[in-house]
Parts: sequence; C-alpha cells; structure tokens
Amino acid sequence: MWSDPIADMLTRIRNVAMARGREVKVPASRVKAGIAEVLKQEGYIQEYDRIDDGRQGILRIKLKYGRRGEPVLTEIKRISKPGRRDYRAVEDLPEVLNGLGIAIVSTSQGVLSDRQCRERHIGGEVLCTVC
Repeated sequence: MWSDPIADMLTRIRNVAMARGREVKVPASRVKAGIAEVLKQEGYIQEYDRIDDGRQGILRIKLKYGRRGEPVLTEIKRISKPGRRDYRAVEDLPEVLNGLGIAIVSTSQGVLSDRQCRERHIGGEVLCTVC
C-alpha cells in the first residue's frame, strides 16, 4: 500500500527520465490524470493516455526529449505531502525559477498550473513544482 500515490507517480516519472526511457506507466486516478494534463499543456511530456485494465486503469505517459536527447523535464519535486499539506492563496503561489518552471496546484476548478491559477485568480493545494 502506498501512503502517497502522487509522490509515487512523480518518482516513477523522474526515474524514467533519468534513465532516458520513453514512457512510464502509473496506476490511474483523476488527480494523476490532471497532473499529466498540466504537464502536457506546459510542454513537459509528449502525451498521455489511459489504459483500461479492468480495475482502476493505468496512465501511460510518454516523455519528451530535446534535440540532443536531454530530457525536457529536469526536476520534479513534491511540495504538499500527506503529513503536511501546503495550501496557498493566489498571491502566495511559488514562482519556480522566476517563471521558467511551473507549480501544479489542485484547486476547486481542477488541477491547474500556477499560471492558470493566476489568470483565474484562485489558490489551492500546491502539489509539486516542475522545471
């Protein structure tokens, strides 16, 4: 049993990116699909899809690499944890690498990037930062 399935997803992505793998499979959930959608919209992954396995399903995430084979996703860090949640107002959302990275935030309107949160003027739980 996992105590933090989101941290497990981020660790799997980080490990496959470091090993220069092309895709990673993680057990599916709505929050994980939301994180994958934000990563796709922001250009950190190529695509993702959901595979039905008769249980909860599997998310297959295809990673993106640069021209010289370097991973686009260089750092992914869990912020809010089960023992210490990190809720922020829109004014207090972290700015990752002075805007070069993103923070992924769980809001009342779904999982969004920090840029989308600032546009919609909503805060929420900061799940992770990506650069």
